[in-house]
Amino acid sequence: MKRDLNDKIPPPASTPQRHRSFDEDEPHAEADVHAHEPLGPDDPLSPLPPNPYKRHRGITRAWYALKHSLNGFRVAIREESAFRQELTLAALMLPIGAFAPVPAASRALLIGSVLLVLIVELLNSSVEAAIDRISLERHELSKRAKDLGSAAVTVALFACVTTWGFVLGPVVARWLGF
Repeated sequence: MKRDLNDKIPPPASTPQRHRSFDEDEPHAEADVHAHEPLGPDDPLSPLPPNPYKRHRGITRAWYALKHSLNGFRVAIREESAFRQELTLAALMLPIGAFAPVPAASRALLIGSVLLVLIVELLNSSVEAAIDRISLERHELSKRAKDLGSAAVTVALFACVTTWGFVLGPVVARWLGF
């Protein structure tokens, strides 16, 4: 016997029934908005057990977050030469961007593009560290992850150079008499 796609097939007995507040046959009825109830320990939507490392709340949590962030900067400066190079350029470019003779929105773009490079470099370094933690042996997926992180840094650098060119290019051209 051939079934039509519109025929109702009863769910298996082990599957819990959904509770609906509308007629199943009504085509424009609203979807059920009830929360998902865990089906068992293997259910991917069941709540995770509490993380023992996240025991701090309020101002204590903010203090520890700041402490870990500063430690991350310290490690990046000590261990990551690319981050040191970009930080050196940022130390030169941020004051120029802050005091450039352009509107405030353009100054925000200049500063934001430099900060974006630093952010993406930190994320790339964290991906590389996680990959190295998993295994130091060569693997195609490890290479792909590292290459994608490097590509993200390249895109951020290109965006920074492009932003600075568009915003400060006309200013420099006026200074040079073009």
